[in-house]
Amino acid sequence: MKFSPSTFDPNGPGIPGQLFGLPFTPESAELVIVPVPWEVTVSYHAGTAHGPQAILNASAQLDVLVKDIPNAWQLGISILPIPEGIRTESDRVRHLAEQHLRRLQQGEGYEGPDPLLPRINEACESLNIYVKATVLRYLKEGKMVGLLGGDHSTPLGFIRALADYYPHFGILQIDAHADLRKAYEGFTYSHASIMYNAMKLSSISRLVQVGIRDLCDEELQMIRRPKSRIVTFFDDDLKAQRYRGTTWDAQCEAIIRELPEHVYISFDIDGLDPKLCPHTGTPVAGGLEFQEAVYLVQRLVRSGRKIIGFDLNEVSPGKDDDWDANVGARVLYQLCNWTAVSRGRLHVRS
Repeated sequence: MKFSPSTFDPNGPGIPGQLFGLPFTPESAELVIVPVPWEVTVSYHAGTAHGPQAILNASAQLDVLVKDIPNAWQLGISILPIPEGIRTESDRVRHLAEQHLRRLQQGEGYEGPDPLLPRINEACESLNIYVKATVLRYLKEGKMVGLLGGDHSTPLGFIRALADYYPHFGILQIDAHADLRKAYEGFTYSHASIMYNAMKLSSISRLVQVGIRDLCDEELQMIRRPKSRIVTFFDDDLKAQRYRGTTWDAQCEAIIRELPEHVYISFDIDGLDPKLCPHTGTPVAGGLEFQEAVYLVQRLVRSGRKIIGFDLNEVSPGKDDDWDANVGARVLYQLCNWTAVSRGRLHVRS
């Protein structure tokens, strides 16, 4: 189907089935979203594989005006078709992962490693290869790219693709969890290991974590080891400073100061207060308000740093409402538009 931006009415209803109801295709858009409906290694509640479709469905009811960015919708944002093959493979491999987890929980031992693990880990690495190849295709076309999960394991291929393009960059991680576990539950590419795996890349000069409030001793040791490239702003520390009078603006300045010029944003929805994402796989009390997270991204862009890519993950829609998807769609729209501002594709109102 062909769409015409020249006849699109930004004050009217969005186009059904189109991301944010906008009249763009991946070919005509400047920013392309790669959907990855994958949740093989989830360790609590499932449902994140439904996230991309739920956000797509909810996105058409958003108003496309961004107060500080004139004609933001004209940028051109589109999402690739949601790959049913990936979702089918996720379901198949998740079944194997559940067998492995049941054996762990029941204390069934092996003379060696669980023979299911190589099959699970190989499938996850195949996903990483697919994501990297897909992202590289659009980067080579000069497009901006975002990724929509799925669980938090999904962006590793994206980060690897960026490492081919940028000799040095930083990651801004908004999350309840540190995600620095090594092969959690035996899964090399666990959602709880995404940043452990990402930090194997020498191109990542700094990982700055915000909102962390659930972690293990192994992760804390990795954060605090000498010459660590990781700076963590724990949620309880941020809250304590606020109680003593420090402003969020000052805290954002301190966060951004730790980041280099080029920044990748990894946004786990559970970094927000769980009232905004009650069905996410591993909700944790505390976290950021929606507008606090948006303000941090805005301050990052206004500092002159460039967002070279982003992911949004762990959005799990509820059975009876679309609140999680509604919030996720709004986070995604903000990430898209402020990424474009940082790259000079859109401009803020003077």
